[in-house]
Amino acid sequence: MATMNEVVIATEYITIGQLLKEEGLIPTGGAAKWFLAETPVWVNDEQDQRRGRKLYPGDEIQIDDQVRLVIKAQEG
Repeated sequence: MATMNEVVIATEYITIGQLLKEEGLIPTGGAAKWFLAETPVWVNDEQDQRRGRKLYPGDEIQIDDQVRLVIKAQEG
């Protein structure tokens, strides 16, 4: 199982598509649709393929049993 990494956001939420791009898993936001069609992504232990799904602080994301992320709010 992969190690849990933190993703700190300065906004209220981040979408799955934005997260994939920020983490370097896709080259552009437009690639999210194809990535999600081919790669299993779970949000809080529920599979989700919506690139526009909003992720909030505390949400846990697992990508293809390889990448585990938790969303954290920026402090201050």
